[in-house]
Amino acid sequence: MNLEQLASFVEVANTGHFTKAAAALHLAQPSLSRQISTLEKELGSELFHRAHGHITLTAAGETLLPSARRMLADAEAVRRDMDELAGLRKGRIRLGATPTLCVSLVAEAISSFHHEHPGVELELVEKGSRELIEALGAGELDLALITRTLSPSAQMPRLRMQGVLSEDLVVIAAAESPRDGAALLHGDTVTLAEVAALPQVLFHHGYDLREATSAAFDAAGLAPNIVVEGAEMDAVLRFVERGLGIAVVPAMVLVDRPRLTSAQLVEPSLSRTISLATRADVRPTRAASAMETTILDTARTLAEEDAGLVAHVRLAETI
Repeated sequence: MNLEQLASFVEVANTGHFTKAAAALHLAQPSLSRQISTLEKELGSELFHRAHGHITLTAAGETLLPSARRMLADAEAVRRDMDELAGLRKGRIRLGATPTLCVSLVAEAISSFHHEHPGVELELVEKGSRELIEALGAGELDLALITRTLSPSAQMPRLRMQGVLSEDLVVIAAAESPRDGAALLHGDTVTLAEVAALPQVLFHHGYDLREATSAAFDAAGLAPNIVVEGAEMDAVLRFVERGLGIAVVPAMVLVDRPRLTSAQLVEPSLSRTISLATRADVRPTRAASAMETTILDTARTLAEEDAGLVAHVRLAETI
């Protein structure tokens, strides 16, 4: 039995699919299958029911899973301790963030951190706020940037939440329409009713921003004029730049995007708080502490020094 076999077993158990597990582990599927088969022979028990492509755990698999996760976590802790001995010349940080932050605050912070500590490996996980909190509680992340405050369950380890930024949501459009040169937005402000009448690009359901804007439209008794929906942040920005319509986004995504113009959303105004979450019951590595400092310094720069954002992005109060 080795760690690679246990990691393969846990990934198949998590995904319920050999092909998806192989892709996540960057393995060829035959190699993954051989690892599972070897592990089953060593243990003398089948770990999965394999029926028409539907993978479920056997009783033996159910028994092994928590132990396998614990052994992998212990191995990661050993690696973290060894990284500590090397200081910040090497190491590994697992940072989680919502997709909207990955194109703004996180991109700026990672760039600064890598410049200062090029030997530290960075793993970035993009998920929704709730999934990030769960991953942090499971020990799969060192720290996470989330965009809403969640109440941890009784089973979840106690978390430390630190307010980073308070950010307005703004309405963006192409600075100049590729077709006729006419901009969709006129003036510095736009009301929610005016937004509803404009062609709009929407995120997919379950996306934090989609839920916030949908709730605002429902509360006002408005229905948006949808042109495209179901996109992620990068696609939404590209669609807007191409002149397909407007979108409601966080102010920070406007950094280094000269092809976009924006107006402040009013009647009502919408904002969100960005928080940095860490485990209160786990001592952070030196690398993770350095990343936390970099994130906070980057946030301060965005809030205080970027002339294009200073009206929409503010330092948040500590939670």
